[in-house]
Amino acid sequence: MEARPPTCTHITGRPPGTFPLRRTFAVGLTALALAALPWAPEAATAAPRPVPGSGVVNDWNKTAVDVVFGDAKRPTAEPFLWYGFVQAAVYNAVVGIEGRYAEYKWDVRGPRNASSEAAAAAAARRVLLTYFPASRKRIDAAYTASLGKIPDGKAERAGVAFGEKAARRIIQLREHDGRDAEVAFDPKPAPGVWRPAPPNYSPAVNPWLGKVRPMTFGSPDKFLPGPPPALTSERYARDLAETKAVGGKNSSERSPYGTETALFFSDPLPQQLQAGYRDHVARHRLDIVEAARLFAALNTAAADATITTWNAKFGYAFWRPIHAIRLADTDGNPATEADPSWEPLLNTPPYPEYIGGHCANDGAVMAVLDRLTGGDIDLRLHSAVTGTTRTYTSARDYNHDVINARIWSGIHFRTADVVGNRIGRRIGHWTLDHYFQPLR
Repeated sequence: MEARPPTCTHITGRPPGTFPLRRTFAVGLTALALAALPWAPEAATAAPRPVPGSGVVNDWNKTAVDVVFGDAKRPTAEPFLWYGFVQAAVYNAVVGIEGRYAEYKWDVRGPRNASSEAAAAAAARRVLLTYFPASRKRIDAAYTASLGKIPDGKAERAGVAFGEKAARRIIQLREHDGRDAEVAFDPKPAPGVWRPAPPNYSPAVNPWLGKVRPMTFGSPDKFLPGPPPALTSERYARDLAETKAVGGKNSSERSPYGTETALFFSDPLPQQLQAGYRDHVARHRLDIVEAARLFAALNTAAADATITTWNAKFGYAFWRPIHAIRLADTDGNPATEADPSWEPLLNTPPYPEYIGGHCANDGAVMAVLDRLTGGDIDLRLHSAVTGTTRTYTSARDYNHDVINARIWSGIHFRTADVVGNRIGRRIGHWTLDHYFQPLR
């Protein structure tokens, strides 16, 4: 039974809730007078405007993936940076109209009667066209589809104008941020130093990425960890022995679950996670505001985890297990033993080992998702590599699996994964401590 509001005790002795006729008449006249004034707010009597669903946010995240990964074929973790730009613009476009959360590095409010769906579409379109003009046909087709779901009129036009403004703000913020800068990286081969790995012996990818200005803090060095374990240390010998035993291509010590987990998480992480986010948003029926916030917080945190990771990788230039194990007789550690024919389960990525980038991104997104969902993560991921789907309801379980997956893959040492995951979690918490916060 619904609780009744508290009643008042009247010193006149009349029953609670009744008033003298004279006072009732006066109140009625006052209400009529207020209603006649030109500034009387219609919102006081009008029903609140319904908040749109998350469809447009999901649609444009998918379009961003198709453009960045599909058309432009941006490698490794780089797509996280572009997804961060797109989702920050969408977020500002949406909350600038709908309210509820503080804008990202902006303080401009849109018209209250504007369509936040049109604003989201316009913002995403403008960011993608700015950085990926070769995909104009795909982008404009998606834009036409989005606006086709919104009634023509003033609200749509106002939304488009505000979305364009939100996108220009993000583009302005990212000017001269270090993207594609010329960064020399040609380390001389030596014990502990990275070098191109078989079978392709590819040169290092994206050394500039570690010098990009982060999205939520000022310097790529802010969360830079200390160096990897010394080659002569006990920890290094322990790490090498573990990866050598369970990460080999034909390892007899790796369980079937370990093999499946390693393969499951060999799917390109930025795209695997975006699909998981879209699934989460749809199944939980988030509205446009909550969806925009979720995508923006997750992808800006991941962008900064990527920048921090690449800064560490190219700063320390630590060698990968394939060389560490094959050349263990050169590391000066009596506890390691060389195996010149050792091969990892997965091909070695073309960049240094420390810290683990996959695990740093995982730590960042899990910290954000854990807080945004109140611990009810419910993240469902699919892997095209294994053809299987997994659902994670615990950040701890997810992080445990991804840390081990990279060791079982034979491409990382445990220290790099644990440190990377810890750094990522710190970045995720920093992101929500300083951005995407509820309005007071």
